[in-house]
Amino acid sequence: MGQAWGFGRYGGPEVQEYFDRPDPVPARGEVLIRVEVAGVNPLDHLLRAGLVPGLDGGRPFPLVLGMEAAGTVLALGEDVHGLEVGDGVFGFALTGGGTYAETTVLSAPNTARIPAGLSMTTAATLPVAGTTAVDALDQLDLPAGATILVNGVGGGVGLAVARLAAERELRVIGTGSGAKRGHAEAAGVRFIDYTAEDVVAAARDLAPDGFDGIVDMVGGTSLRTVVPLAKDPRNVIAVGDPTVPELGGRFVERRLDRENLERAARLALDGVLAPVITAVHTLSDAPAALAAVENGHTSGKVVIKVT
Repeated sequence: MGQAWGFGRYGGPEVQEYFDRPDPVPARGEVLIRVEVAGVNPLDHLLRAGLVPGLDGGRPFPLVLGMEAAGTVLALGEDVHGLEVGDGVFGFALTGGGTYAETTVLSAPNTARIPAGLSMTTAATLPVAGTTAVDALDQLDLPAGATILVNGVGGGVGLAVARLAAERELRVIGTGSGAKRGHAEAAGVRFIDYTAEDVVAAARDLAPDGFDGIVDMVGGTSLRTVVPLAKDPRNVIAVGDPTVPELGGRFVERRLDRENLERAARLALDGVLAPVITAVHTLSDAPAALAAVENGHTSGKVVIKVT
């Protein structure tokens, strides 16, 4: 029996609750892990709100929050290959087990060993933010010297995109609130504060000929504002707004497999995907961790240290 934090029905923060649950039994293709660190992402509150159906694994309420974690393998389900009991691993809870818990199950094909030299905390930030950054920039496939706009550069995904883009020798311009300027500029970003300046005018000053690519983390009206800044709308990649094809752009094509996780881990070891971890919470403080991300008040990455 271990503690978990989740929700008993779909809705807002008021549906969240702590509860005890037995250690899950890993099904075919799953691994049971002792969670050491869980990453916190905007996807978590979208799942709680019932806006992303299909990721609950068909499990009954109460459901556990969280989609990514790092920890130690305690048991293996059938047909699990390449992982052993005792391995330090990181990956996705794609079958509904959640990660804001003392133990959980991860989907084995979407889980990888943590390489020597990489901390559990860093590994826990890679499944969502790290691999999303890799996928978005691979999809754009821009040559060195191209100019990219990262719309919403201050969060975990945005900073990962910025760092990886700089490593690929792209010129990076990013938008965000003033509080996020420091982390963005440290990642090599020419920063536009949307609270203090006209984003379109500032962007046109920095890139008069337009942008070779745009990666958008914001969606909605903000996405529609920046699409005309692209030389070709097909080179607008949206991470969170699936309506982007209506504007001529593309939604990010996600690769959640072990190979992509291992690639992200190598980039982290090389310092390219070094996450900016701005807050570490305990499991007992998980409500504050998710609230900060849900309210958009965080820069970088927020994690929950469970054990």
